[in-house]
Amino acid sequence: MNTDDVLEIFREAGALLEGHFILSSGLRSPVFLQKAFIFKSPKTTEILCKALADKVKAALDEMPDVIIAPAMGGIIPGYETARHMGLDSMFVEREEGEFTLRRGFTLEPGQKVLMVEDIVTTGLSSRECIAAINKTGATVIAGACIFDRSGGTADIGVPLVSLASKAFPAYEVDALPDDLQKLPAVKPGSRGLK
Repeated sequence: MNTDDVLEIFREAGALLEGHFILSSGLRSPVFLQKAFIFKSPKTTEILCKALADKVKAALDEMPDVIIAPAMGGIIPGYETARHMGLDSMFVEREEGEFTLRRGFTLEPGQKVLMVEDIVTTGLSSRECIAAINKTGATVIAGACIFDRSGGTADIGVPLVSLASKAFPAYEVDALPDDLQKLPAVKPGSRGLK
């Protein structure tokens, strides 16, 4: 499965949106990938996460012991990718603004972890998730995501395996092009919601 295949799946699901969007990173973009429309379909989620699991297995020299995902967006792809790799899946949640393992989830020092995300733009959530994992003494051997919208430029501190990768325009709020300034900004993501 390549980037065009993944984009077609997003299009068919009504998950490739155009307009003026405020991304979780705070950047603005004329394109938004509404992964909630993907993850509402178990069949579509299975197709994408099986392909991601296969790509991870082909890309890594050593296999992880467990998958950890950042809540909220990474939970479903983390679980489904883990299912196809025969691994356990856990997640980190924000507590007082920082990711941490909760709900009795634990990692052992030296345990090999694959961090799985839904969509990477700047890599901030991935880096925060990896920092929380590193505090446990476990080792993050790589990250993986359904879609890398940075086109491969996001640095998460470990190798990143993405099922699809394409650089979509993203702008600082004070550097918006004229056509984007004319449209009302919408924030369809979940970060910062109360």
